[in-house]
Amino acid sequence: MAFLRSVSSTTKTAVAAAALPTAFFLSPSHSFPPNSKPHNLSNLFLSSASPLSGARFGLTKGLSQPPLAISMDAPTSDHKPTSQEGAVLPKLLTEYMVDMKCEGCVNSVKSKLQTVDGVKNVEVDLGSQVVRILGSSPVKTMTEALEQTGRKARLIGQGVPEDFLVSAAVAEFKGPKIFGVVRFAQVNMHLARIESSFSGLSPGKHGWSINEFGDLTKGAASTGKVYNTPDQDGKKEPLGDLGTLDVDGKGEAFFTGTKENLRIVDLIGRSVVVYGTEDKSDNGLTAAVIARSAGVGENYKKLCTCDGTTIWESSDKDFVTSKV
Repeated sequence: MAFLRSVSSTTKTAVAAAALPTAFFLSPSHSFPPNSKPHNLSNLFLSSASPLSGARFGLTKGLSQPPLAISMDAPTSDHKPTSQEGAVLPKLLTEYMVDMKCEGCVNSVKSKLQTVDGVKNVEVDLGSQVVRILGSSPVKTMTEALEQTGRKARLIGQGVPEDFLVSAAVAEFKGPKIFGVVRFAQVNMHLARIESSFSGLSPGKHGWSINEFGDLTKGAASTGKVYNTPDQDGKKEPLGDLGTLDVDGKGEAFFTGTKENLRIVDLIGRSVVVYGTEDKSDNGLTAAVIARSAGVGENYKKLCTCDGTTIWESSDKDFVTSKV
């Protein structure tokens, strides 16, 4: 695809997102062919003059109409996410589509979100029904806060509106026994934020990792080794080692944390694998392909181009993560 060509190191070319193939935005399970390694997309960045640069997404500016991208949702549960020891999540912009009818709705949503720990700023656009949140709160916490206002809410984008063409990615586990979602967001060129939620796992500790390939022909067994980069060779753990998930008595696990030196653009087409125990040398229980997901300002659609269903007419069954 033309957009995979490297950007010149001497002259940054502003790449319009509209030039990307529509299917790349719309498919929640876009992956590379089996047994293939994804191309290195590291050079795909936008110049500061690009229409997708940070200047376009200031919290005091109006919302525009960008290209379409896939939507995301988040589960609700009483189970609190496990976080890396001492880790403080970096700030990101998170966008929701919220069913609001009037200024009273706007005030209710703002008031509720401003009570959430980690939320620094909230912008609401009633016309487009978009709520944009700047802060370090986990997606799970913000989603539950919005639902407590009695309004329907769908997560539609997350990331940092800087010079990354690919700032967010998602891996969806669609059952039939294990359901879940893993979200990646690029904070800066040396740090990525990771959030995950799972259900259907056996209680206890389960290893999980990013693996080399997105080949699911044999399930997790055909995803290759744990992903690593040459500059990480010789280190104690490969870059794709995500540690362990603590699964509660209900079979649910939630995680929030960060990973240094992880570049989202290099993960597209690989996979996330969950193992039966902490041992990552076995074949793994289940796997899901990592696909590009909506960054901030990329997903303001309210109508599905496939069947004409509006975002509010869709049922919970249309969102795989609702089963978590």
